[in-house]
Amino acid sequence: MDTMYRATPQEAFEIKPVNSANIMELKLKNRNFKINNTENVEIIESEISPKKPFIEANTIEVDLQHLSNDCTIPVFSKDNELTIAHQQFIETVMHCVNRVFPHEVISPPDIRVSHQIKGRTPDALHLNVKELQEHHKTIYYERMMFAGNITSIKDTISGNELTLSFGGVRSYNLENLYSKKTMERFKFFIGFQNKVCSNMCVWSDGFISDLRVSSVLEMEKRITQTMQEYNAELHLMEMKELTYDSLSEHQFAQLIGKSRLYQHLPKQEKAKIPELLFNDSHINLMAKGYYEDENFSRNEEGRINLWHVYNLFTQANKSSYIDSFLDRNLNAFDFTKGLQKTLNGNSDYHWFLS
Repeated sequence: MDTMYRATPQEAFEIKPVNSANIMELKLKNRNFKINNTENVEIIESEISPKKPFIEANTIEVDLQHLSNDCTIPVFSKDNELTIAHQQFIETVMHCVNRVFPHEVISPPDIRVSHQIKGRTPDALHLNVKELQEHHKTIYYERMMFAGNITSIKDTISGNELTLSFGGVRSYNLENLYSKKTMERFKFFIGFQNKVCSNMCVWSDGFISDLRVSSVLEMEKRITQTMQEYNAELHLMEMKELTYDSLSEHQFAQLIGKSRLYQHLPKQEKAKIPELLFNDSHINLMAKGYYEDENFSRNEEGRINLWHVYNLFTQANKSSYIDSFLDRNLNAFDFTKGLQKTLNGNSDYHWFLS
């Protein structure tokens, strides 16, 4: 059983245990959450199935200790100023989450990395590769994404349990490390995670696609503000509305075909159509999922509701690289809501279904 992340006494946060009688109140006015506990429940460890990763592609799982103890921190070469390290980003977000949700149960973050950058210490300059020992080697990861859950805040859509989730992305390839220190770029989100498949549900009001900061303090302020302004109840309501509309087999086939054609449209024609960030490999995965996905496939009549379509998008998105993952995830939601509007008379996304 996963261990739960808990705030330190120094942070003066109180974490209350989860119980089956918890009642969640979502206050629309100030976006605050309240959990009313009626009794404590003893948590007993038991065997659970392996957790599905929220992103796959070319990533590997690491822990915070590895980032802190085994990885070097890149610098801006012209002034030798440190970048904000991956672990600093994660720790800052965790601190903000505990401040905004002081009485909730928060899981430790899952961390995925890619594009390992290898180096060696100066004393190993003249050694052959076979002669290198572990203390001669240095590494850091160009791209990193992490996600955690506030497990005491959850809801259900179409039989799928969703848990309030948060996380971020850091890609050093977006920084000019050969220059002087400038504003550094990050991505942050707060949304929901579908527990049946670990798909992320990202919404525009809970997503900062280009968070530019020069310090950890500035980062903390921006992230805290985003979490405080995020309206979880409205996000849930908009996702639940996707279950009200569905596509026929013919309409889904039109969507798949037009989505593939979209990739090759002339620029002038493409500019007149709502943006779709998914490529042919993603669309192929969606087509396969329409028939084979155990959770989101068509029904016996061949129809598929838009909640399932949305999850086919987010499921396919797991094959994306870290630096494009969140943007595509947001595009999946906006695009699916656009399809819903088309089914109800709005023509903006009509091209994909005509």
